[in-house]
Amino acid sequence: MRMLLRYKDGDRVNHWIVALLFLCAGLSGLAFFHPAFYFFSALFGGGPWTRILHPFFGVAMFLGFVGLFFRFRKRNVWKARDSAWMRESKRLLRGDEDGMPEVGKNNAGQKLVFWGMGICLVLLLVTGVMFWQPWFADGFPILARRIAVVLHALSATVLILIAIVHIYAAIWVKGSVHAMTRGTVSEAWARKHHLVWYREMTGDK
Repeated sequence: MRMLLRYKDGDRVNHWIVALLFLCAGLSGLAFFHPAFYFFSALFGGGPWTRILHPFFGVAMFLGFVGLFFRFRKRNVWKARDSAWMRESKRLLRGDEDGMPEVGKNNAGQKLVFWGMGICLVLLLVTGVMFWQPWFADGFPILARRIAVVLHALSATVLILIAIVHIYAAIWVKGSVHAMTRGTVSEAWARKHHLVWYREMTGDK
């Protein structure tokens, strides 16, 4: 069976670096979000080290996503067919993918995940800097820092939910995980899930 290259080596390495940093930033952040999660601090050498490392994990994750942004931004531009796909998304949830509009390399759901993650990470970076002790927090009024803490927690919650949807969808659509681990998908997979991209890759009209 002929395989199509979906993600280059650099794309996959960049993706998994961001995923690892997301895990580190998420677990270290949860350690301070609620006492029930404080046990996660043991993964990073205890409370003080967790507090020190968390913002650095966050900044590194943001920079890693910047790499993904420039790699994937063109494939995530919203198009008319994406609006049509969203209108028919209930059909997909019922398992009727054959009735869905044709899509390119990324469908509307994947594009929403991409832009949602990007927005959340920008908010996390900006708000995190505002109460990052001892480097930047003193440069902001106390009220601004308190608001930043709330927005930071909300953005992190949304980002975690988006990541859960992303992981679930990757497992649900058989073959997606192989694409991000090995880089390739079968022609049959491409034809079924991303028909416009399949035609671009094969010239099959």
